[in-house]
Amino acid sequence: MSSENENKTKIYKDADQVEAYFKKNVGLGTSFDLGVRKFVILKTDIQMYYVNGLCETSFITDILSQLVTINDKETNKAKVFEIIENRLVNQSVSRVETLDEMVDQVLSGLIAVIVDGTPIALVVDVRSYPGRSPEEPDTEKVVRGSRDGYVENIILNTALTRRRIRDENLRFEMLKVGERSKTDISIGYIKDIADPDLIDVIRKELEAIDMDGLPMADKTIEEFIVKQGYNPYPLVRYTERPDVAAAHLLEGHVIIIVDTSPSVIITPTTIFHHMQHAEEYRQSPAVGTMVRWVRFLGIIASLFLLPIWFLFVVEPSLLPEKLAFIGPSEHTNIPIIVQLFIAEIGIEFLRMAAIHTPTPLSTAMGLIAAVLIGQIAIDVGLFVPEVILYVSVATIGTFVTPSLELGVANKIARLVILLLVAIFHLPGLVGGMTLFLIMLASIKSLNTPYLWPFIPFRPKALSHILIRRTLPGSRIRPSVVHPQNKYRQTK
Repeated sequence: MSSENENKTKIYKDADQVEAYFKKNVGLGTSFDLGVRKFVILKTDIQMYYVNGLCETSFITDILSQLVTINDKETNKAKVFEIIENRLVNQSVSRVETLDEMVDQVLSGLIAVIVDGTPIALVVDVRSYPGRSPEEPDTEKVVRGSRDGYVENIILNTALTRRRIRDENLRFEMLKVGERSKTDISIGYIKDIADPDLIDVIRKELEAIDMDGLPMADKTIEEFIVKQGYNPYPLVRYTERPDVAAAHLLEGHVIIIVDTSPSVIITPTTIFHHMQHAEEYRQSPAVGTMVRWVRFLGIIASLFLLPIWFLFVVEPSLLPEKLAFIGPSEHTNIPIIVQLFIAEIGIEFLRMAAIHTPTPLSTAMGLIAAVLIGQIAIDVGLFVPEVILYVSVATIGTFVTPSLELGVANKIARLVILLLVAIFHLPGLVGGMTLFLIMLASIKSLNTPYLWPFIPFRPKALSHILIRRTLPGSRIRPSVVHPQNKYRQTK
């Protein structure tokens, strides 16, 4: 037995003492959902502890029906513990010797069977967590492809992944994090592909988390692992699609699955991972490449279109004669920069309102915003039409970004560059774009350069990002994850 278990309270031989411990420390008799079923087998008191709502009632009933028949078929009272252990009809039965571990297992949805006179609990996995069935994620829809998605149940999520990778080297290590929540967290990787050093770093970071609970689940885990601080740019990738997670596992990435969260964390990632979408790989290489370029164009527009247009507004002399039509044709009492910021804030109002508005009302809200507010704002002179046009195009570029976190971070960067252009004009645009590039180049996610393979420059890897290769052309795994086996195909 480990020294850690030696410091914990052993299970009492007297079953009544175990019951008293549960009443005093766990809330038995106070919490309505925590219960104990008492019965007698071979003149020995037996107790079964459970939590309603986390256990499958039919499983417990089957186990009880098997146990109570022992009185009709057995007579050896001295071996009652061994007899009960053999009659527990379940694929997952284990022994527990400390009260702390027993309580943790019961509160996780397992049942614990106590035999009077034996300082050991038999723990049986009969969990049936409440939740929804796998369905296509709203944020990662594809025209063709699988329609299943991760859910809030960690067991289902690992099963959805194993269904796609039936490899004996696929590992799912289980940890518990949170002094009070004891949240289940699984580290997933392929043993002979993933970098062992990366796995060790993630494991140590998770084990070092010391807090009472994880109310925000995966987001809290992210902040502990990558120590993001106030950097708005995402350092890990989230996905709700098992096929996306499986593809990254085969490349050598490590995934983190947190119970109660339908999103899986993929590490390590670069900025280009946040620009990928499953739809590119569900189409032919030519179509996938076109979709990728259009997406890149939208992301670039979401960043730089507004600052460049505003620069031409404040410095019309920079425009070629053939592009002299760019810029507002009407004069207004409100400065253009103020209009831009008001429009940006208004878009954020609409985005947040759409999140909190019930679905049947969201369409009506969108019509009110577009037809009434937008048109009336132009008619009364609050906005010039060009402001609405360019803000809308930039916003569409934000929505084109597959990663919500990257889209919001780009919006913050856009507003900062806009402010620099308003203050310094052309030097502000050049300086803002330069500082933006330097900031991205300085970011590292788990020792992975954020702009790889652009900085440091890897032309072959960059070509794979710009052009959606055919499957035979993708036989080499990305070197940025330091895979143990870099070849996906030997021929």
